[in-house]
Amino acid sequence: MRYINELREGETVVGHYLCKSKQTLKSRAGKSYYSLKLQDKTGLLDGKVWDLNNEIKSFEENDFIKIEGTVLIYNNEPQINIRRIRKSQEGEYNPMDYIPSTDKDTEEMYKKLMGYISSVNDKYIKALLNQIFMKNDFVLQNLKKHSAARTLHHGYLGGLLEHTLSVTEICDFMSGRYKKVNRDILICTAMLHDIGKIYELSQFPVNEYTDDGQLLGHIFIGAEMVHDAASKIEGFPKNLESLIKHSILAHHGEYEYGSPELPKTIEAFILHCADNMDAKVKAFEEAVESGSNQGNWIGYNKMLQRNIRKTDY
Repeated sequence: MRYINELREGETVVGHYLCKSKQTLKSRAGKSYYSLKLQDKTGLLDGKVWDLNNEIKSFEENDFIKIEGTVLIYNNEPQINIRRIRKSQEGEYNPMDYIPSTDKDTEEMYKKLMGYISSVNDKYIKALLNQIFMKNDFVLQNLKKHSAARTLHHGYLGGLLEHTLSVTEICDFMSGRYKKVNRDILICTAMLHDIGKIYELSQFPVNEYTDDGQLLGHIFIGAEMVHDAASKIEGFPKNLESLIKHSILAHHGEYEYGSPELPKTIEAFILHCADNMDAKVKAFEEAVESGSNQGNWIGYNKMLQRNIRKTDY
C-alpha cells in the first residue's frame, strides 16, 4: 500500500484507508460534497469528494474504504481529490497499517516509568501511585496502548506512555535544579497529569472523545482519580491531596487552555512548563517528519502558530 507520508502532488492513488471523519458540506454553488479525513499509521490526509455520483458507494466514519483519486496541494497541505469510493472487504487490508504507533519500545518505556515509583520517598505518595498504576485494572490494561491526544501531539498508540515518561524525566531533571521543590510531589504529578486521558479518549482505531471526555475532560477526571485513590489509603493527608490535585488542575497553565486554576506552587509551574515543552516540541518534530514539501519550508502549523522550517545545516 501507499502510505500517506509517501504521497506526492500529482500522483494517482488507489488504495485502502481508514475514514477517520466524514462531513457532508455545501459548496458556494449549493452543491453537496464530502469532506473526509483519511488515516493510516503514518498520519492523516484531507480528502474531498466533489462529485457524489454512482462511483461513490455507501460508507460511514470509521469504515475502511478503498479510494481512487489524485493528490494535490491546497493551502500548503496535501489533499486528495477522490473520484471513486467503496467499503473495503475483510482481508483486503491489515488493520495494523492504519494505527499510528510510537517508534519507541513500549515495554522499556513502561519499565522506566514504573521505576519512578520506587524512587519516591513519601509513603503516601508511593501508595497513591501504586493504587493508580498497579491496582487500577483499567489503567493497567490501557496505559501502554493509549494515545495522548486526538491529533495535536503524541496522537498514536503508546503516545500517552511516551509523553508521560518524557514529562516525568524532564521534571526529575528540573527538581534538582531549583530550591524548594518537593521532588516526590513533582514526580507524582508528572506521572499523573494526563492519566485522565485513558478515560477521555477511546481506543484505536477510533481515538475520539468519550462521553466523559466531552462532558468532564481529562483534567477533572485525573483530579477525581487522585481523590478516589487517596480515599483508599488510610491517613492520606488532606493537604497533600490538594497539592497533587492542584498540579493536575493547573498543568495547562492558562484558563484559556482549559486549566481551571493557574499554577500556584513551584511543582505545578514546573509541571506546566515540562508538559508544554514536550507537547510543542513533539508537535514540531511531527510537523518536520510529515512535511510533504521537497524544500526546507514545511508550511504553517496551526498548533504552533508559525511557519516551520527544516534544519538543513
